[in-house]
This record gives sequence, structure tokens and C-alpha cells, in this order.
Amino acid sequence: MKILSLGWGVQSWTLAAMVAIGELGPIDFAIHSDTGWEKEKTYEFAKEWTPWLKDKGIVVITVNDKESSGAVIDQWGGVFIPAYTISEKGNGQLRRQCTHRWKIVPMRRWITKMMKAREIKKNEGAIEQWIGITTDEWQRAKDSDVKYIKHQFPLLDKRMSRADCISWLQDHELEIPGKSSCTFCPYHNMAAWQEIKRDSGKDWEEAVKVDLAIRGKRPPYPLFVSDRRRPLPEAINIPEDFGAKQLDMFDAECDSGYCFL
Repeated sequence: MKILSLGWGVQSWTLAAMVAIGELGPIDFAIHSDTGWEKEKTYEFAKEWTPWLKDKGIVVITVNDKESSGAVIDQWGGVFIPAYTISEKGNGQLRRQCTHRWKIVPMRRWITKMMKAREIKKNEGAIEQWIGITTDEWQRAKDSDVKYIKHQFPLLDKRMSRADCISWLQDHELEIPGKSSCTFCPYHNMAAWQEIKRDSGKDWEEAVKVDLAIRGKRPPYPLFVSDRRRPLPEAINIPEDFGAKQLDMFDAECDSGYCFL
């Protein structure tokens, strides 16, 4: 059984589109593990393009972690995300548990259910899982930690970078999605945080709420979603905070984040 991990970002969307137009061979399912915390634009993109994939014969499945409902903090006060810490011993970061809990577990639970329905035994390599990793992030390409699933990286086989994916989508007149991630992901760089704050919508409100919610969960040391280890509204600055719409003297918007590193 062949499945595609569909996160609705540039790389996985490119893979799905390649299958849809026949540039890559067929798959059985495209599975989206919905954390419940994706950006609004990601959900909008998925809603718009899922029917297109289905029309092309691709079965799109959405799964989630119903047991925790994507909770950032468990019933015992444990924090799933790799939040940043401050302590008398120095700064640190919590262990990341969110990817396994919110993405891998629900996907494998669904795969196991489908294998039983199709009477597929958990033999080595019984499931071929396609993952959208490109040459600029090759270090993320790893073997599966279970024998019955074999990871495949078609974009690496094609020697494609993220920029190549964007060019491919443009050449085929397909929409380019934004970066897929949780609104409050501690791995956001400054440019990503500034974009979320500049949009000043539900995503930013959600990130601020989560940042505040985790603050006192590891007493006496506070937790933060920003690597600046300050409350999010203070850690992320944009020109609009200072009454400016743009700072570039050549009348071009400053998107680099350089001014407020």
C-alpha cells in the first residue's frame, strides 16, 4: 500500500500534484495528520484544493489525535511542544513530543486499521510512505522506526529543492501554498513570527494564548514559544508596532526581518 504524507505545504503539495497529473505513479491514499493548530491559510488551501485532488483520483484522508484533541498541555500539566526554558542552570528547550503525538500516532493508527481491512500483514516494507523532503533539507530524510513502513523521498530522487517545487507549481499554473506549521511552533524563525503578527488575525491570537498558557507549567522556571524567552508580544517586533507601515527608503516593504532581529 502506498501513502503520501500530505501536510499541505509546498513540498507535499507538489508531490500530490505530481501524482494527480501523472508525473509520479499512483498512490492509495494521501493522508493529512491535522494537529488542530495549523494556520488559517493552510486550512483554506486544503479546503480549496482537496476537491481538485479527488477529481484526479486521489483519496485524501484527514486524521487527528482524538484522544488529546491536540492539547498542548496534558491533564497532568505536561507540555508537548519544545518550548524554551530559563533556569538557574542556563537556558534550554523541552523535548519535542508534538510531532509524534499529533501526526505520527494518528496516521499509523489509521494505517493499521486500513491494513486490517485489506488483510495486509505487517511484513517488512508492507507500506510505502512518500514524504516531501527536498535537497535543501536532506538531513530530515530518515528511515522509518517501524519495519512495516518504508520511507520514500521522491523529491530527493528528482534532486528538487523547495525553490524547484515552487517553479514546478508555477509552470503547471498551480497555487503555491504558505509554509505549513502550527501557529505557535517554537521552531518559527523571526520572519515567520513577524508574518503571523503582521497578519494580526486568529493565528497570532492563538500563538499568544498558547505562549501564555504554558508559562507557569514548569515552576519555578517559565516557558516560552519564542527563542527570545520573553512573552510573545514583547519578543516579536514589526514596524507597525512603532506606527510605521514600511521602513525602506526606496518605498519597498521590508520583509526580511533584518530591522527587528
